[in-house]
Parts: sequence; C-alpha cells; structure tokens
Amino acid sequence: MSTSLPPSGPGFEAPFDAAVLARMASAMFAALPGNAAPGVQAPVNIAPPGSPLSSPAGFGPGVPGTPIPQGLVPGANLLPASPTPLASLAHRAPSLLPHATAANGLPDNVVSTVPAYEPRFGGGVLGVPEGKAASASQAAQHPAIGASPFYFLGDQHGHPSPGGRGVEAVPVPIDPLDALATQPFAHAQHATQPAPGELPRSGAPAGAGVPQAVPSADPKFYFVDAVVLPSGYVTPAKPAPHGKAPLAGQGRHPAFDVNAVRRDFPVLSERVNGRQLVWFDNAATTHKPRAVIDRISWFYEHENSNIHRAAHELAARATDAYEGARERVRAFINAPEVEEVIFVRGTTEAINLVAKSWGGQHVGEGDEIIVSNLEHHANIVPWQQLASAKGAKLRVIPVDDSGQVLLDEYQKLLNDRTKIVAVTQVSNALGTVVPVKRIVELAHRAGAKALVDGAQSVSHMRVDVQDIGADFFVFSGHKVFGPTGIGVVWGKREVLEDMPPWQGGGNMIADVTFEKTVFQPIPNKFEAGTGNIADAVGLGAAIDYVNRIGIENIAAYEHSLLCYGMEALGKIPGVRLIGTAADKASVMSFVLAGYSTEEVGTALNEEGIAVRTGHHCAQPILRRFGVETTVRPSLAFYNTFDEIDRLEAVVRRLAGQRRSG
Repeated sequence: MSTSLPPSGPGFEAPFDAAVLARMASAMFAALPGNAAPGVQAPVNIAPPGSPLSSPAGFGPGVPGTPIPQGLVPGANLLPASPTPLASLAHRAPSLLPHATAANGLPDNVVSTVPAYEPRFGGGVLGVPEGKAASASQAAQHPAIGASPFYFLGDQHGHPSPGGRGVEAVPVPIDPLDALATQPFAHAQHATQPAPGELPRSGAPAGAGVPQAVPSADPKFYFVDAVVLPSGYVTPAKPAPHGKAPLAGQGRHPAFDVNAVRRDFPVLSERVNGRQLVWFDNAATTHKPRAVIDRISWFYEHENSNIHRAAHELAARATDAYEGARERVRAFINAPEVEEVIFVRGTTEAINLVAKSWGGQHVGEGDEIIVSNLEHHANIVPWQQLASAKGAKLRVIPVDDSGQVLLDEYQKLLNDRTKIVAVTQVSNALGTVVPVKRIVELAHRAGAKALVDGAQSVSHMRVDVQDIGADFFVFSGHKVFGPTGIGVVWGKREVLEDMPPWQGGGNMIADVTFEKTVFQPIPNKFEAGTGNIADAVGLGAAIDYVNRIGIENIAAYEHSLLCYGMEALGKIPGVRLIGTAADKASVMSFVLAGYSTEEVGTALNEEGIAVRTGHHCAQPILRRFGVETTVRPSLAFYNTFDEIDRLEAVVRRLAGQRRSG
C-alpha cells in the first residue's frame, strides 16, 4: 500500500484542518507493517460522501487537462507502481473512512431531516440504552444535528458510521488510489461542471475545512456525452459501436464506459458453458452490485437485531439502518413523507395489500375496477379476487397493434361506478411505457383512486410520485439492483390512514387487550411481525448506487441499447418483434419463425446468453398478439452493444439453419 500524499499547490487546493491531517497521518501510520489498527475494517462502499478523507477535489494528475488513457486511474503516475486499471467508480464511492466527529461521538456532517420515529418517554429515547440518553440529548444541542432517536440520520442515515454513539472510531488505512476511486458519481442534485482547463472544486462554507458539494442550477451528468473522471479529466465521447450508423432519424447517444460499472457486479464475471455470461433477463431480476452485497453482509456482521423496541445498542443500529432505507425510498420516488412508505415482500404483495385493505373497504357490489391489457398477473389476479368476493366487475383498457394503451377507449370505460384504476408504468412483456400521469388524471376526474405498478419502471427512468399523482405506487427491490424479498407500497397519507391493517401481529400494535387492539400509525400498522430488515437495508444501498450513477444517465444509455437491439433483431428474417410502441423501455420480445421460444432460449443459453422464454406472467397481452410465449431479452445499464451483437449472431444463425434445412 502506498503512503504517497495527494499533490498540493496551484490547482490542488484541498482545505484540510489540522485535525483532519492528523487523522490522515494516523491512518497512514497504522498502515505500516506492525502498526495495523485494531478492530474490523468496514466495507469500502458505505461511508458518507464529503468525508474529509474521501477523495477531495483536486486529487489527480499534476497538469489540469493532461490526457489520460481511458480506463486508467488519474493520478496513478503519483505512485511508484505502474498505471492501474480503473477500479469500480461506483461501488467504491464513497469509502468508509475516518471523518470528523463532534464531542458527542457523532459525525460532524450529519444533519437529521427525518422526524423521530418513536416517542420519547422520561427524557430517554426508545431503542437507545439509558446510558446513551445523555448522548442523545447532547446531539440535539449540536448545531448540525436535529433531534432524532436514530444514530445516523441525515444524508447518510441508514449507513454504519465510525464514531456513532457508543462506537469508538477506528482508523482505516488509506491508499491514495482508494481516495481517487472513491469520488462519488455526480448526479442531478449535486453535480457541478468545471470551467475549461480547471479541476472540479466543491464549494465549502467559509472555515468549514471540508469540501462540500453544492447544488447546480445547470446539472451535468458524468455519462451522458463523456466520462468525467475524479481528477476532472473528461474522456472523449464514444462513437456508435463497430462504426454502425445511428437509426434513421435518430442520433445515437454516446455510450459511457460501461466496463467500470460492470466491475461492480461480481456475477457478470461468471462463465456459462465456457462463455462469458450475458445477462439479458433483467425484467425478471437484476443483478446486485458489490455495494449492496457488502451492505447486507455488514448488517449481519455488525448490526443484526430486531428493530424499534429493544433498549440495546444493536437494536438502535438496526432501527437506524431500516428507517434510513425507508427515507432513501422516499427520496428516490419523491414521496412527500417518509411515513407513507411501507415495506412489503415485493410488488405482488404490495398490490394484494391495496386490494385486500383498501379494496375490501371501498369496493362493493356493482362497482368497477379498471386494469389495462398490458398487466402482469400480479395486477390482475388480486383485482379478480376482489371483484368475485364483492360482486364487482373488472374492465380492461385495450391496446393498439404496437402495444400502447388506447386512451380514447379508456375514457369510455370510466364512469361513476369506477372505484380504482390499476395500471403498469412499463409492461414487463412488451416494454411499453404507459402514459400513467394522464391515466391517473382521468381516473381522478371520475372520482376513482389510481394505483401504478412501477416494478419495471423504477430501474429505467426517474419516478416522481407527486408528479404522477397516483394514490398508490408499488415496486420490488430486486428489479432495481436490490435484494429479493423486499418491496414498497407508497400511498397518500390520507388514503393509507383510512385503510385497515391487512395482517395482524406484533410491531403494528400500540396496545392489546382481550377486548380490543389499538394499532400503530402508518407505516407500522401495515408492517406486522418482524420485517425483512437486512434486505430493506440492501434496498437502501441499491438506491444509493443508482443515485451515484444517475437515473437519467442509466435511461439514456439503455435507450441507445434498446434502439440498437430492436433494429438488429428486426432485420433478421423470420423474427417478429412483439411490442413496438414508440415509447419503450428495456424489453425486446420476439418470436422466430420455425422455432419454439424454448428452442431459441436453449440455443442462446448454450452461448452463455440468459433470456426469459414463456408467457412472462402476462398471458392476456401475449394472446392479444396471437402468441402464447415469446423470447424476452431485457436490458440493464451494465449490458453492452457487444452483448447485443452476440444475441443477434445466435438468432441469425438459427434463422439461416432453418431456412436451409
């Protein structure tokens, strides 16, 4: 491990105070042989950005603007070793490094923005040992920390932090390469663009001594037209792959350096049948970055406990992590209040909750429920069950030959008997992007509630529940690079408060006697029993990962992949594309003449290419197009144009063999 310090001088201003420099020296001393720091080193992906020791602005090559070969770490020439391939830019940002702490042991950059989750009794804090109550009260007096019963609330709440209450900070050895690689991705909320010839600088309040990110009225993204490395060097924009021209009438969005992102996903290094794995089954589930894997492991190694009630340290840590994940979800979908976010097992359970609780209370005989022809079975079956139980009627919005819903026909279905409209935002079988905002607006005009199934949208586009206007929005964590077994129901407060609990048990009660039960307020009344705590925390880490890269960057890159893939498949003789709406995301369903979809899937698997074949739990929409099954390659931002070429080659070979046979 090198102990070289970052460069200094003009263009490399990094305002550290004496305490920070002392900690740096201690950390580097601890890294020397025989001086290893005691304790356990935390995963490198879970420290607060903006930490004084996490890649301050100015680290990089000695001359601003000096060209650096793409894929090499800027500043590698400062080390005695040869240039090093660029390690992950995302899963290592930010690293868990020592950072400044206040006298009470809390990080000095933590600002609590979330209201206290549990009431205070007798001056103590529920979930915090009595011996720590003083620390809690001291925290309330700290100018940068709001009153809260949680340890790490604020921009970084839900992540472990050295120096938390009752936790002794342990110096972590620092390598300048680690510091360079831990610069967080810029995204819409805090990205700034340096002037030509300058390195990026973070604005900091006077005397703060720590670089701080500042909002930009003109946000820039790292991976739109080029890659901005931590040094400030801007790589050239990439041309269309293999010199191929853009689609007619369209410009191809330049691809970003996907290889840096792919290194964050361990499973992508797998080989299947002797060939590099190509994962084109993202609509079924997405893979997990190292940041998520490490965060879940860290939870079980250092925080594992049941939440909310126990008066001991690990319960407080687990509560912080769980409620921190809830806040991350709230911000990710722009929900107004964190209490409106309810954790469930996934989208299927989310829709069942709404159908059983809200529907059971508000839908009666003769009422009507509207869904679209595009729906996943999970957004059909619960409503069918409700309609059958209540004597209500299920009505269906038809689609055109491209797979887009017909809004004129939808408006004809609405009437004063319509109670709820439940539609997907993106079709899992066709990839159609549905105009949900307009559908919700028309439903509300008719006096109906609206639910949007976001299982296939949250990983591909910006979701803003306040802009959509729906009463409910639901999604699954495993579709957005998080764990399986965790999902979300978001609902408007007034709607959720009017709904009865749909399960009974522990955690969701305030008081129980044999005569009656008093339930907790939202969200607790819908979270009976011990929840999936670790995977909720993992979902929070997945959201952090997506935010660091930028959902707009993901959407732009995936759109280029989708256009390229649809064009390539559409030119193969015998291929029929199923779902060709003008507004699509991710999915490229097709059938190949002369082959069953299972035969195509098997041939692709022999070449290491994973696709889904079958009806995709969306039989009604496939039957609308006269097929029972399709081959469904589906994309994520870690896929490449080369992988699409591999897919095309196999399908084209199959088409040629059948024609000549």
